[in-house]
Amino acid sequence: MEPPSLRSHLPRTVRPSLPVAATAAPFNSRCHGPWRWRGAARLSASAVAAETPRTEEAPSPSPAAEGAFDWLDHWYPFAPVCDLDPGAPHGKTVLGLSVVAWYDRAAGEWRVFDDACPHRLAPLSEGRIDGRGRLQCVYHGWCFDGAGACKFIPQAPALGPPVHKNSKACVASYPCVVQNNILWFFPRTEPEHKDVLQRKRPPYIPEIDDPSFVTAYGIRDLFYGYDILAENLMDPSHVPYAHKGLIRIRSMEDPGIEHDREGGGPIKLKIEQASIEGFVSEYERGHWKFVAPCTFYSTSAAKVENQGKKKTRRFMLVVFCIPVAPGRSRLIWAFPRNFGVWLDMIIPRWFYHITQNSVLDSDIYLLHVEERKFATLGLNNWQNACYVPASSDTMVVAFRNWFKKYCKNQVGWATPQADQLPPTPAKDQLMERYWSHVVQCTSCSSALKAMKALEVALQVVSVAVVGFLAVAKGTLAMSSVHRTVVVTVAVLCFAVSRWLANFIDKNFYFQDYVHAYK
Repeated sequence: MEPPSLRSHLPRTVRPSLPVAATAAPFNSRCHGPWRWRGAARLSASAVAAETPRTEEAPSPSPAAEGAFDWLDHWYPFAPVCDLDPGAPHGKTVLGLSVVAWYDRAAGEWRVFDDACPHRLAPLSEGRIDGRGRLQCVYHGWCFDGAGACKFIPQAPALGPPVHKNSKACVASYPCVVQNNILWFFPRTEPEHKDVLQRKRPPYIPEIDDPSFVTAYGIRDLFYGYDILAENLMDPSHVPYAHKGLIRIRSMEDPGIEHDREGGGPIKLKIEQASIEGFVSEYERGHWKFVAPCTFYSTSAAKVENQGKKKTRRFMLVVFCIPVAPGRSRLIWAFPRNFGVWLDMIIPRWFYHITQNSVLDSDIYLLHVEERKFATLGLNNWQNACYVPASSDTMVVAFRNWFKKYCKNQVGWATPQADQLPPTPAKDQLMERYWSHVVQCTSCSSALKAMKALEVALQVVSVAVVGFLAVAKGTLAMSSVHRTVVVTVAVLCFAVSRWLANFIDKNFYFQDYVHAYK
């Protein structure tokens, strides 16, 4: 039977639609963007409720914390700054909002705007930064400053009325801040939210800014919804099975417990705190914390001796689950650690991303199908369809409880969204890496460009050597040994180019993952 705490919901407050006003400093109150519809169509298919585990009940939040979760009153991560080129605008969808981030050279700060030029709604993310450091729409050349004010309309007569000063010529600007080397933005542009940073900041992870730590960042778009992504990240028991051979699992040594060859076993989790703001779960080596709606991280520590001195080795798993659209989400990860710091000086990020993308690939199809099965069952039937008796399911159930109790199993989209999931694409599109990761990652995109150039160079060398030998066969005095060496070099260059082409295709475009053969 479902606990009473899961059946009592306060109605979600539907906010009236408000005009969007630019609020980025310097603030320009005359700039208004397109209307935002609050409480519009929600995705009923991407989220379902959960019941409390049969092994242990999560503590109920205090009555004072009861209420409806306001999705538009929280900060959302846009991207790691290391993956943002200050010389170009970058467009993304977050919470149903199409936004563009660009670097304002005049102020030395990042800006986040609506990704729509007020002239004809062309995407500003396809634009450029002009010679004066302004964001330029490449459709008709309109230019905007860091506050969203239009500064130049090429088509307007120089001696005519200053039409560029009209409030309709401005673009809506969102409050934004760089914290933990990640660009965050607040999805409200009304004037009262201009100073929201003084009232509320994004979740802060001090270890990321600690100089004794190094942090590896990454980003990936995924073909399943926010709640599926969050639930999966909060499920440690799937790791030895869904990611077999990709993530090392600590061996189980308890002779009284049966273990399989994958290394799975009981995981003791306990929810210590739970409220509308998230929850904390304790486990044997540390704790996990969910800070609604996006941030989830764990801490673990191990003491080791080095030359007689004890040092605490710390590694953190920090992930940000970002709702994009129905059936779409984005994952940003940051892995701070205070050991092996020197490795990041010689190993590029793209090398780590090969394995990290393989980990994500290994359960993309599972989660994509799972989401559609949940949608078929309906919003409130998760507890009837899913059997979650083990302690290892504690965080999954805690998240489903939170999502049901405070969100009514719905993401509070900032714009109207279709109440259905998008169709299932082919597997090579579902698991593709180029558009979902490579183009968003400066390290991987640079590596891909360099590897493609090397592939072409190797092919040119191999063909040139063979062609040279063929032309100079009768005129060039060369021993058979020398000729053999040259031909061998040509063959090796061609073989390496073919291997490199296969490596590029598998690690930067698409690689299928078949669990039966792992």
